[in-house]
Amino acid sequence: MAEPIKVDDSNFNSEVINSNIPVLVDFWAVWCGPCRTIAPTIHKLAEELNGKAKICKMDVDSSPNTAAEYGVRSIPTLIFFKEGKEVNRIIGVTEKDKIISCLLD
Repeated sequence: MAEPIKVDDSNFNSEVINSNIPVLVDFWAVWCGPCRTIAPTIHKLAEELNGKAKICKMDVDSSPNTAAEYGVRSIPTLIFFKEGKEVNRIIGVTEKDKIISCLLD
């Protein structure tokens, strides 16, 4: 079973920026209710898209530098990367189909 990859300030570049496949980073925090709401969807995407895309989770409390660098002010924030560049973002809880289309289109 594929799980989301835990990324932090130290491994963000190697896991996300240097990835050769599309990447979704879920910026979240333990205390965030909406983050807990979307978590099962993020886990399903990690299973369904294993090998086609990287699904990552970044705790903004333990990795504030990267969150600040990307201007994350509300959570959950989903940021989509292709070839090391941000191509889209969704703030708040959203449906799985919208996430997939942002990631793979």
